[in-house]
Amino acid sequence: MAASNALDRLAPVHPDVPSQQWWSALFGFPAVLGAALVTTVVIFANRSIADPDIWWHLRNAEELVTTNHFVRTDAYSYTVRGASWINHEWLGELPYYFGWRAFGLQGLYLVMIVALTTIFLLLYRLAYLRAHDYRAAALACGVAIPLATVSFGPRTLLFGWIFLLLELLVLEGCDRHQRRLWLLPPLFALWVNTHGSWLIGFALLIAFVLAGCCNLHAGRIESTRRSAAELKRFAAIVMCSAAALFLNPYGWRLVFYPFNLAFRQKLNVSHVEEWQSPDFHAIRGKLLLVLLLGFLALALIRQGRFRLHEVLFVLIAFYSALTYTRFLFLAAIIITPVLAAELSLSGLGGPATGDKPGLNLLMIGAMVALICWQVPSRTQLSTGIIEEYPVAALTHLNLIPSGARVLNDYDWGGYLIWNARRLPVFVDSRVDIFEYGGIFADYLDIMGLKNSLELLRKHDIRYVLFAREKPLTYLLRNSAGWKVLYEDNVAVLFERND
Repeated sequence: MAASNALDRLAPVHPDVPSQQWWSALFGFPAVLGAALVTTVVIFANRSIADPDIWWHLRNAEELVTTNHFVRTDAYSYTVRGASWINHEWLGELPYYFGWRAFGLQGLYLVMIVALTTIFLLLYRLAYLRAHDYRAAALACGVAIPLATVSFGPRTLLFGWIFLLLELLVLEGCDRHQRRLWLLPPLFALWVNTHGSWLIGFALLIAFVLAGCCNLHAGRIESTRRSAAELKRFAAIVMCSAAALFLNPYGWRLVFYPFNLAFRQKLNVSHVEEWQSPDFHAIRGKLLLVLLLGFLALALIRQGRFRLHEVLFVLIAFYSALTYTRFLFLAAIIITPVLAAELSLSGLGGPATGDKPGLNLLMIGAMVALICWQVPSRTQLSTGIIEEYPVAALTHLNLIPSGARVLNDYDWGGYLIWNARRLPVFVDSRVDIFEYGGIFADYLDIMGLKNSLELLRKHDIRYVLFAREKPLTYLLRNSAGWKVLYEDNVAVLFERND
């Protein structure tokens, strides 16, 4: 109990928020800020769903729903067909599949938007619990949105971030609601079946527990050791959460998949764009530096204290974001509640103002109308697909003999898996299985014009479907052994001329 009281003293002290009537909860100023946050998310969201992974996710989900069997081997390619494969995101694929079945392309978009708005509303709540200031919480979330756009798209990763925020909300309120800690084991059981980001959540849980194991007063960083009973409870929760990870259809292999990615998939990590370090000449890289410097400036301005676990979380988030572009979203989530507290204590959140329900209702209605107007039509979404994928070329692909060996563009592999089922692919964005078989290395050599023609013969490639502006396309145009069967503004289809 003493530890709980001590930790509470580390949090900012604010007067209690008075209870609100139902109309104030729905149309009060915090609701207006939440609506503005959702509107901003929708505006920043890409009006395209041209993500290379979504198509094979749909195919996997279709296989699961129609056959009641989990995908365990590759059935989509001719290069590694039959090889063992773990569909480590199977649960995260189902919402997109059911969205597709209900509304087509718009269904994919709506599932993405619901996931994104859920993330930022949870983040808004987390930031408020930390800062006790709605203005500061909304402002901090608004700063985080451009940073998080790196993962805006129909991705299973979004559900991983939802689980992360649920975990952080449980940990933030653990001193007041200790029983809620037992929500973590079932949360991890769902998380491990949805996305490999569960490992980040588990690392943060361990950091949170370790921070509570010591008494520390180092400058502005403080921590108070928890009681023996509390530490025993946390140890039990950690062990139960670890055991819950094995409640999955693939057993230990699914649990160890994130480690497999880190240590075995070297080509994946070194060549896929989102696994590269941020480009600090680009807007997101600059924003990350501004956020880091601004955070440090606010910390110097105010004379407050930091909880040790927050410092550990921020260090993990910044290290991850500076190392891999993919984790800019993680940095946005972790930094936002701490930034909100800094903004509040620095007086940047703004004083509370009286509610005007009529004006609030008018503003919320206007923002809802703007959100509805921002939702793209099926035609707009289809146009985005046509601009990114070889849609027009499908007609000519259907003239190719079934099962023919086609070398496809990496980004189009998933699209062909979903839309050209007669033809197995050479490679797609399931990089792991192709790296294990050496196919991804051959693909990179072909792309880099390193013995490209020899490798095409090695794999007995009869047709090549590639984007117009790729170096390989130029090579084949000028090679006597290949001829153009079809060409448009997006794709070129070649046939080997024997």
